[in-house]
Amino acid sequence: MEPTYGDPPGGAFSRRTFVALMAGGTATVLGGCSSGASGRPGAGVGEEEAVGRAYTFLDRRVDEAAGGTRQGLPRSYTGGWMEDHDVTVAFTYDVALTVIAYCARGTDADLRRARALAGTLLALQDGDAAGDGRIRQSYASGKVTAADGLPAVAAADAFTGAQAWTGLALLHAHRALGGTEYRDGALRLARWIQDHAEGARGIPGYTGGVAASGPALTWKSTEHNIDVTAFFRGLADVTGDRAWSDRAAVATRFLDALWDGDAGAFWTGTGTDGTTVNRSPVPEDPQSWSYLATRDARHARSLDWALDHLAAEDGGFSGVSVSDADTSKVWFEGTAHMAAALGRRNGDGDRDWADRLLATLRAAQAGAPNADGYGIVAASSDGLRTGDGDTLYASLHTGTTAWFALAAQGDDPFLPA
Repeated sequence: MEPTYGDPPGGAFSRRTFVALMAGGTATVLGGCSSGASGRPGAGVGEEEAVGRAYTFLDRRVDEAAGGTRQGLPRSYTGGWMEDHDVTVAFTYDVALTVIAYCARGTDADLRRARALAGTLLALQDGDAAGDGRIRQSYASGKVTAADGLPAVAAADAFTGAQAWTGLALLHAHRALGGTEYRDGALRLARWIQDHAEGARGIPGYTGGVAASGPALTWKSTEHNIDVTAFFRGLADVTGDRAWSDRAAVATRFLDALWDGDAGAFWTGTGTDGTTVNRSPVPEDPQSWSYLATRDARHARSLDWALDHLAAEDGGFSGVSVSDADTSKVWFEGTAHMAAALGRRNGDGDRDWADRLLATLRAAQAGAPNADGYGIVAASSDGLRTGDGDTLYASLHTGTTAWFALAAQGDDPFLPA
């Protein structure tokens, strides 16, 4: 997600209630939806099998887009409201996560699919009309039959977060597959960010990127700067070029500036002036991603803030929501973020929390609305407001499924050096 949150905050489901709901451990979480899961593929399976089923879901989405003139991109959402309303595009962020998940497990079949998807991302970069190394926000999914052999652009925005996540995916591919083409593609993306999104005005950091209509986006997102921190650090590690470490430090200093030590949380970002801090609503991503990307003990309390302020319960599922604008439903992707981050922090009780959140995700795989026993839906029910004008639905989602696979395997998509 690459938000510009602006809605007023809503009520938060308290951690005390969340703790009470989770107190029974895995049995409590699974029991909340056992009737819905009855008879479904995957009902009551263990973690290893659940992870295998998640990869099967990703395989199906990737393979249904193969067989044209080039490997096509998998649709991000399947079933439910999103499919009913013909939302079948491939969001670049979701494609990047799928590549990273394949590289993390690394079977021969995984790496074959990762190579095919990464190759398509490189071809899209090479073939983009701007000719400057950027990638777009989303593309048409499915088999590619056009004469030029490339998926068509769906949303032409070039957000900084999408560049960084694609770059991270290419660095994962470089490490898993070898060759210089993935590293070189990542370098082109990094140079694009440096050329188009470095923002010294106000609080130094990286801006939102470039809108589809052409103008620069001058607001700065904490989430994007986390992405840039991880991407540039990874690039410095792969290339040995200290300049990328220095540039990562710019993004890291932005994170420091957006940290509220009294609240124990990161604010969302800045307004278009680069100075005015956006304090409402407060999203989950910066709280968990910051720790995964930096492992900075000074800011580790952000995970506790998310558990305190973003806890959500809906339909027998307990987890976290997208932001404090709406905590009426569970955001399963964010729940996976938190499981991964708590597992990494590994403080007192963190492993138990991570295990409980992973149990929620397994239960969702088996019995959430529109579940198929393999993929995981984005939200516990339709209509979860993100706070930036978007709404999430109980449709199967490649990004959520990939995050679950990564969290369950103890993998970190941010490539810490």
